[in-house]
Amino acid sequence: MSLLKRINPFSKLNDDTGFGTNPNGYGGRFVNRDGSFNIRREGRPFWDRFSVYYMLLNLSAWKFICVILLFYFTINLFYTGIYWMIGTDQLQGIIGATKWARFKEVFFFSTETFTTVGYGRVNPIGDGANIVAAIEAMSGFLSFAVATGLMYGRFSKPRAHLVFSDNALICPYRETTGLMFRFASYKENQTLTNVDVTVTMGLQIVENGAPVYKFYNLPLERGKIDSLSMNWTVVHPIDDNSPLLGFNADDMRNADVEIYVLVKGFNDIYANTVLQRTSYTYDEILFNRKFVSMYRESDNGRTTILELHHLNKSRDLDE
Repeated sequence: MSLLKRINPFSKLNDDTGFGTNPNGYGGRFVNRDGSFNIRREGRPFWDRFSVYYMLLNLSAWKFICVILLFYFTINLFYTGIYWMIGTDQLQGIIGATKWARFKEVFFFSTETFTTVGYGRVNPIGDGANIVAAIEAMSGFLSFAVATGLMYGRFSKPRAHLVFSDNALICPYRETTGLMFRFASYKENQTLTNVDVTVTMGLQIVENGAPVYKFYNLPLERGKIDSLSMNWTVVHPIDDNSPLLGFNADDMRNADVEIYVLVKGFNDIYANTVLQRTSYTYDEILFNRKFVSMYRESDNGRTTILELHHLNKSRDLDE
């Protein structure tokens, strides 16, 4: 559905979001909660669109480890199959009496060759086995060079390491109401400096009888802080300059409202500028709730404790 009510004329449009205004073809949200854009590309061959390097850099740690282990065992099984087809008589030192025992010895010979360990009991004596072993040794050290580069890229890739509240809230703020959400850095020894946040609202309205998407900058109570040592509750006052003035939950649903957020700051650990995105759709915006405090004093009174498990906690205004 499209919003029929009039948008506050004092609101500032943002035509530089990179999103189109025609709602036809749009599905779901613009930005996913993890900061990725909700876009899937088609119309080009898969290998033109797919990047192995990009995929491996952005996999979660456990998936990356699984990919490395899967590659290691798969390529060794591949070379084991070649040695097996050539014939185990071209490998000296095999003592297994059964096919399974000989297969295991060939497999472990392959792993020793691939890693260039070469323990020495099993060694190639035929021309075919020597050629395969030479190729395998070369592919082994090249693979480890690639894996080392990937690991370095993953460790050195600048990241913001921010976690956002699951919901944005609309509740009383000073003499009016405000839209607010909060975020914090979850790394123990990390403090971002010169942190900027930009908040944009996208919604669908009827203009000249046709539905269109409009994007508005949301002015913030504070859009920049010197350092993010604790959590930051970002507040957009819903005042006479706000495009949300007069909106209720039904209005947001009808207009398919989405609030998307861009945070930029300097990470002194990486010595680089980092950024992180997220968004909140209309069903992730709660009315008449207030965030609970996230920090407390330590037992000895000397340290402030930032309670990250309270990031998403809120309460009714009457509580």
